[in-house]
Amino acid sequence: MLIIIQLFDTLTGGALSNFGIIPRYAQGLMGIPLSPFLHGNWGHLFSNLPALLVLSALLMAHSIRYYVLASLFIIFVGGTLVWLFGRTAIHIGASGWIFGLWGLLLANAFFLRRVKDFFFAILVFMYYGGIVFGLLPWQADISTEGHIFGAISGLAFSWLSKKWVITGH
Repeated sequence: MLIIIQLFDTLTGGALSNFGIIPRYAQGLMGIPLSPFLHGNWGHLFSNLPALLVLSALLMAHSIRYYVLASLFIIFVGGTLVWLFGRTAIHIGASGWIFGLWGLLLANAFFLRRVKDFFFAILVFMYYGGIVFGLLPWQADISTEGHIFGAISGLAFSWLSKKWVITGH
């Protein structure tokens, strides 16, 4: 789906990129659900795609339902936080979603304390531990806010998952 959207964006001269999150502007609200599916160019998409696929597959090992709920939570909560607190720019790309999945998979080992979650956390940390540097503001054209709020959203979903499991909700 991301490749089809990028193809359409390329054919329209990048017109879809305008539908990203624009903090504190009403028209930027539509970017909350759309921005993870929009990328500035093919390089941007292909730099996000491998991590998104791997982290998604690991989370789907819990269940498809858990993955969908977590993804929706990360996209909407992380995106809303970017809209509220992000710098004025158009924020696009799946990296906030990726950081959310990354944070969730790491936090599940701590909050849910299942053997499978510890194993996944070790794998994620070994292969994607370096993305922690994406939480630092290195480049002006990268949405560090999206990375930070995505990771926070993933941690929050893991914590809430623990509460839901314990209380049965």
